[in-house]
Amino acid sequence: LEPLDLAVRPRDLATQQAAAAVGQGLLMGRYAAAFAGHGLIAGQVLLTAEDMVRRVLHRNAQRTLFRLLALGAVPVVNENDTVATDEIRFGDNDRLAALVAHLVHADGLVLLSDVPGLFTEPPSRPTARAIPEVTSHGDLSEVVVGRSGPVGRLGMSTTVDAALIASAADIPVERAHARDARAAMGGDEVGTVFHPTGRRAPTRLLWLAHASTPQGRLVLDPGAVAAVVQRRASLLPAGVISVEGDFSAGDPVELLDQSGRTVARGLVNFDATEMPSLLGRSTRDLARELGSAYEREVVHRDDLVLLQGNS
Repeated sequence: LEPLDLAVRPRDLATQQAAAAVGQGLLMGRYAAAFAGHGLIAGQVLLTAEDMVRRVLHRNAQRTLFRLLALGAVPVVNENDTVATDEIRFGDNDRLAALVAHLVHADGLVLLSDVPGLFTEPPSRPTARAIPEVTSHGDLSEVVVGRSGPVGRLGMSTTVDAALIASAADIPVERAHARDARAAMGGDEVGTVFHPTGRRAPTRLLWLAHASTPQGRLVLDPGAVAAVVQRRASLLPAGVISVEGDFSAGDPVELLDQSGRTVARGLVNFDATEMPSLLGRSTRDLARELGSAYEREVVHRDDLVLLQGNS
């Protein structure tokens, strides 16, 4: 913000993106200089959530990161805020870090900030208690997350969310003060450790669940909900009752039951304009009437992820 003489965080998206374009270059210059002092080359990798849920682009990003590491370079990853279409929010880098840790099969994730770990409430309060380790959601029952300063937004909650995303994907997480970075990465007991709580999931589906922005909603009948949730089957046109939103084939959409509860998220195979004529019909009938291109799933099971509470 400072190089552009912006005293406060801009409200409009275009100015946010302009500030990001300037800031990313300055930040990368600092990283390059810092790593050069240790004889290391740094390479910038800018990612968007939308790109990461699409199979080809996801694999390209993974190959690039692996190749940088193989060449001895240090990837410096950031969200590509200069082209982000949704509101840019400070603090999302914690979530990005959790997803990238999964993408590169990291052995662990260290989240650094200006707070020495996780507390039951803001550490400035005398009643705040440090939480040295988290082994389940139950350990967070007494944690109260509040807003950070005038620039950050819900910094603690995004950190906790990121730690839970990574630990649920079998990646241990340590949250510590930046001054304790060496100790944290050396395995010393500083800050808060989030122990792994789940198994590693397909990376692309992790991005789909935690980093994608749904462009529409499909309401399913009870049979389709059971097929998707219980049998982990693909969603067929016959099970879709109604459609909301303006989406294109390949976009992420939410899948809801008739009560309005979201049960899953997936990449849809049809445009929103095509969907009304497909509702409630079998793929066999659609293929006979409209051609073989319509003999396919609305959402294939490989492009579908169950959301929390249904997995």
